[in-house]
Amino acid sequence: MIANREICLLVGSVLLFEHELETMDQVLTLALGRLRVTSGGHMSEPGVEREKALIDEFQHKLARVREHLRVLLDCTNALSAQVDLHGLFTEMSKYLRQLLHHEMTVLALYDPKSNLFQAFTTGKGTIFESVTLPVEGTPEGMALISRKPVLRECADFIEEGLQSGCVAPLLVREKVIGTLTVASARQSAFTEDDVDLLVQIAVHVAIAVENVRNLQSARVAQQQVARERDRSKLLLEVNNAVVSHLDLKELVKSISLSLRRVIPNDAAFLTLYDCESDLMRVQALDIQTSDTIPFEEEVLVPMSGTPEERAIRSRQPALVSHADLAKSPSAWVRHAIENGIRSGCAAPLISRNRPLGALSVVSLRDSAFNENDAELLGQIAGQVAISVENALAFNQIAELKDRLAEEKFYLEDEIRNEYFDEIIGDSAPLNAVLEQVQTVAATDATVLILGETGTGKELIARAIHNQSPRNTRTFVKLNCSAIPTGLLESELFGHEKGAFTGAIAQRIGRLELADKGTLFLDEIGDIPLELQPKLLRSLQESEFERLGSSRTQKVNLRLIAATNRDLPQMVAMREFRSDLFYRLNVFPVTVPPLRQRPGDIPRLVRHFVGKYALRMNRNIETIPTATMRSLEEWHWPGNVRELENFIERAVILTKGSALNAPVAELRTSSTVPIAPIKLIDSEREHILRVLRETRGVLSGPSGAADRLGLKRGTLQGKMKKLGISREDWLKS
Repeated sequence: MIANREICLLVGSVLLFEHELETMDQVLTLALGRLRVTSGGHMSEPGVEREKALIDEFQHKLARVREHLRVLLDCTNALSAQVDLHGLFTEMSKYLRQLLHHEMTVLALYDPKSNLFQAFTTGKGTIFESVTLPVEGTPEGMALISRKPVLRECADFIEEGLQSGCVAPLLVREKVIGTLTVASARQSAFTEDDVDLLVQIAVHVAIAVENVRNLQSARVAQQQVARERDRSKLLLEVNNAVVSHLDLKELVKSISLSLRRVIPNDAAFLTLYDCESDLMRVQALDIQTSDTIPFEEEVLVPMSGTPEERAIRSRQPALVSHADLAKSPSAWVRHAIENGIRSGCAAPLISRNRPLGALSVVSLRDSAFNENDAELLGQIAGQVAISVENALAFNQIAELKDRLAEEKFYLEDEIRNEYFDEIIGDSAPLNAVLEQVQTVAATDATVLILGETGTGKELIARAIHNQSPRNTRTFVKLNCSAIPTGLLESELFGHEKGAFTGAIAQRIGRLELADKGTLFLDEIGDIPLELQPKLLRSLQESEFERLGSSRTQKVNLRLIAATNRDLPQMVAMREFRSDLFYRLNVFPVTVPPLRQRPGDIPRLVRHFVGKYALRMNRNIETIPTATMRSLEEWHWPGNVRELENFIERAVILTKGSALNAPVAELRTSSTVPIAPIKLIDSEREHILRVLRETRGVLSGPSGAADRLGLKRGTLQGKMKKLGISREDWLKS
């Protein structure tokens, strides 16, 4: 806005011109009257001519003054309507050419900080902006320092070929803000009257320049206030989102609209940093133009070479241009460039002096973000970091709660199905096994427990766990033969909600449940062949994926496996993978059958009698000698499990204080040994079974030769050697 003093100066200048014009009119009127009187008095002809010439000259000057005044008034009105320096200079130069004949106009505005002029110049119809001029050694500098107009001949003006020029200072409130220059290619092109006229014009130009500057300052201040208002509103909206969202995806979606209003972008995403693997996961993503942005959620990305790495390492927002992105060695960044990403900004998420990840915005435009955007994004990231930490803590608590619930349920189930309270016996074979247990328990080595059914393999596994450093964590058991094949994979690895029909909720697998503890896989020989490679990979890499999830989870567990089957024979018959067998057979422990340690039978009998008598509220004080002898003589094909079940039945039948065992059911002589199956017969039966499954097809990807791992000619040779014909495998 124009100040009151400047308005007064402007009005006074106009009134001065009007006063001069009125005075000239009066003089001209008197001169004309004198000429008429003189003519009536018979003045000589030369005198009359001189008077007429003077009057004509005076009229010409008066007309020129009138024209100058008109142009000056039009210029003043035009300048007062301008709102920027470019328009002001354009209008000023147009009117200035009507008042003064010249080839170049220069409006030079002084910058005290740099001690230079920022000059707007026009010449030959072209306008140039932001030309800098020095103060020393220039006519503009002389006018600035002296605060008076400067009329120069052959001066060094901006362009060569200029022979003369005039410079007038621009004064506002006794302060020189710049200069106004006109220059000509002619020598002595300007007179003192031209200097006076230029000084008068400079007064109006100075006021107009100050008015434009004030308008620009007000506009800048207004824009700054609007930006600060938008920033404050955005920070408030982010704060409200932070305190109301624990889900990171919902958080990013809730703030992305507000963020885009203040910092225009094409996509905003949140990445979480894993310091152990030096990877980052795209946890939450909000895309404005989904057809072109190449990012996806739940993707693991190496952090090296990314803008997020720069932000996290420096703990400062990182601005990246297209040139910066092009230099990055990251394949993820190159993929982004190939899909149109041209610039970006990443701010670190820091909480408790610990980097959690980064909040990033990207754009399809070059240099879409500036330092102010980076600063604001850093403030937003500081608030988001709090929400990220809360969400991670909440998720961790939820996972621990679910795991504790699973462990509680599992342990309760284990207590209900407990077979033994402790290991009973002191025979030499049993003591040899316990020495092996004591040796291997202190390590994390995989143990393979072998033995007949009912010998107490699970009890040995528990003893290994209880004497190991992991005894404070969970002992997780899975009977591989008791679970249907279709559900065994889910039991081992867990599944996500919706992973398959009937998966109505997320389930934690036994591997994850056994993290930091011990996993006991009973009846390992019954694991399906197609599931064995996945189990082997999980054991070797100590990682797995839940069904329906692509996220890899690390696990730290000790494996103990048990089986009553002949695994080497199964490997030979290709019913069990050899690599898995070697992985399990690190430290084999063979539990002796009960018939090999008959000296432990009396102690086991007394233990089971006391256990079930207490449970059934029976008072059994003695065990007849004949009964004990019969029990010791029986070879117990079902081993300890058969003995326990027999004693439980005996306690039920007992009415008095002496154990009434149904020993008549036991045969006192050894059972007829079962003839061992010859290897050749086993091989023949195995080939027949495969032929039945393939319907006699020998070759091809699903043929019998491929399934047996043999060449077609080798299989045909074996069939001939074993006497296998078409009629044999057709019998079913």
